[in-house]
Amino acid sequence: MGVNYFRYAGKNSTDFNAWISGESTFSSPEKDIEAVAIPGKNGTLTIDNGRFHNMPVSYPAFIIDDFTKNFDALKAFLASVKGYARLSDTYHPDYYRLARFNSAIEPEMTQDNRHGRFTVTFDCDPRRFLVSGDRTVTFTANGSLRNPTLFDAKPLIRAYGTGYFIISGIRVNITSANVYTDIDCELQEAYKGTTNCNGNITLVNGEFPALNSGANAITISGITKIEITPRWWSI
Repeated sequence: MGVNYFRYAGKNSTDFNAWISGESTFSSPEKDIEAVAIPGKNGTLTIDNGRFHNMPVSYPAFIIDDFTKNFDALKAFLASVKGYARLSDTYHPDYYRLARFNSAIEPEMTQDNRHGRFTVTFDCDPRRFLVSGDRTVTFTANGSLRNPTLFDAKPLIRAYGTGYFIISGIRVNITSANVYTDIDCELQEAYKGTTNCNGNITLVNGEFPALNSGANAITISGITKIEITPRWWSI
């Protein structure tokens, strides 16, 4: 019996008696780079768009008992998930991906239909998020937060009260707050619950903060504390 499995949208593949191999989970995404030829100039000009393309992640899988029942249930579950959902596996326990399932599955079954092999392929956001990046770090005074990766992270920040904070030179003023304000640097939105709070903040530098690779200085003034969920990622 296998020992490895994937977890998607809150369910393990083993919930369907499906086990996996992971040789296809070690690939990296393709960078979004344009090569531009300029007349009269040797070579090409490289334009780096600062992003990566989505990538497929495939799991060769097998069901060792009661194939038809388990396979039908797995297919139905995968097809029922809408949009992106969290995907992880036992080969990379410190990471997870954001993935969507939109492919066909073509099984190879034994003659008695009790066992079968197939491949489950997900279309994935190119980033591999560190589980440690989901842990909130709290600051009630100035400090520093170290990004352990080589890639800038776009955190979720909860700021209590009014005043300002600065992260690696990027300042955000909060002019009004009902207890706290959530600032999502990935979505570039400020809110509290379902209430839009974009009008309550000012981006002094014209941009949302990011946590750069290495040390990031944190300054707070007026606000009582900030809680940062850093969202570290790698490829």
